[in-house]
Amino acid sequence: MRNKILVTGAGGFIGHHMVKFLKKKDFWVRGVDIKRPEFEHSSADEFLVLDLREKNNAILATKGIDYVYNFAANMGGIAFIETVHAEIMRDNVLINTHLLEASLINKIKKFFFASSACIYPRYKQQDEDISGLREYDAYPADPDNEYGWEKLFTERLCLNYWKDFGLETRVARFHNVYGPLGTWQGGREKSPAALCRKIALAKDGGEIEVWGDGNQTRSYCYVDDCIEGVYKLMSLDIRKPINIGSDRLVSINELIEIISKIAGKTIKKRYDLTKPQGVRGRNSNNDLLRYLLDWEPGILLEEGLKQTYFWIESQIEEGKLIKPTANGEDKLKGSGSSEQSRPVRGKKMMHVL
Repeated sequence: MRNKILVTGAGGFIGHHMVKFLKKKDFWVRGVDIKRPEFEHSSADEFLVLDLREKNNAILATKGIDYVYNFAANMGGIAFIETVHAEIMRDNVLINTHLLEASLINKIKKFFFASSACIYPRYKQQDEDISGLREYDAYPADPDNEYGWEKLFTERLCLNYWKDFGLETRVARFHNVYGPLGTWQGGREKSPAALCRKIALAKDGGEIEVWGDGNQTRSYCYVDDCIEGVYKLMSLDIRKPINIGSDRLVSINELIEIISKIAGKTIKKRYDLTKPQGVRGRNSNNDLLRYLLDWEPGILLEEGLKQTYFWIESQIEEGKLIKPTANGEDKLKGSGSSEQSRPVRGKKMMHVL
């Protein structure tokens, strides 16, 4: 019989891609989320719309399942995680604790948790020319935002569910995953998508707003590489957290130049130092990844951004750009709803990776 797999956060970016990947490998897949995918139909064998902050829903989601891939989270880009704190911690701790306990109750064979490079301490990320962050750099702990603290807490919870109860858990720390079919507007988008949108909307020779001075650095991992790395990790006997990300460090200015070249445009930059910028530099060290998985991300940044840019450009051409209304609310032009991508404080919604 085929193994049955649960993908939580299956209505969101990475979770949706994970469902497609697993279906191509002929697994039976149940997708769970508080919303269905925004940009295309899910290929899951079964899709349940559930709020995983409720324990009974987590038990229902994991019933009859062999393996869990947990991508569900209330999260977004720097604009969101720098301004929303208690909601992120509350919602995500509830989701993760309920899913771990439900997995124990329903005798899940293996549980994957999607952590983040946001767990790394700010004192290690104060320079633009940063060396790659190694897994042991997480301690002494000092994440630069509450999203990072919540992720670090859940990493330890996973470890102790294995130590105390024997639940096999796997943890990956994602470094800026990007690609098509992800949020690209509304306040929760990450820098690659935001810059692709701005450049797609700009005229040749035009100007875009850049948050910060553009010299802050990051590494970026294309979603197909991320998915493959997670799948490989789940097949191995590795219980400690491991980085999944590219170790190619680029500045925001360099990222803009790459996207501008893809778009065939000359773009001017207008820097806004008042906007959220996050840490000064962040990069992945892949030594452990290469050693344990005998693999590392291989899709070039230029190729991944090309796929991402032209998909976002197509969304704009199809009339799906959010337009501000007279009362300041965002309204999605065309069909569908922009609710999932807008940072609305107090909304009882579960946004996903």
